[in-house]
Amino acid sequence: MRRFIVHLVVSALILLLVAEFVPGISINGFGVALLGALALGFVNFTVRPVLVLLTLPLTFLTLGLFLIVINALMLGLAATLVPQFTVTSAGAAFVGAILLSLFNLVADAVLNPEKDD
Repeated sequence: MRRFIVHLVVSALILLLVAEFVPGISINGFGVALLGALALGFVNFTVRPVLVLLTLPLTFLTLGLFLIVINALMLGLAATLVPQFTVTSAGAAFVGAILLSLFNLVADAVLNPEKDD
């Protein structure tokens, strides 16, 4: 349970950081960021696997780059589920998805240094 809460708080902080860097993404406060992190986790757990499976040929043809588009769609979907969390354009969602992935990669490396991949 503690690990889940730490992951949720870190994800919320990363969402706030992305909102600071990307002009088309806005989050009104840390509580909204927590709800946004929960919504993003929910859509990544439920909707994303179905989309990845359905778009597998396109993902294969683009050498995996289409996954960024799917991540942008998930960010936009999470924003529609949470009031006061907005993504104004597809471009903002695309840039936000890239930054979200990079920041999550760094956070994972910092929080789990014992991994030997």
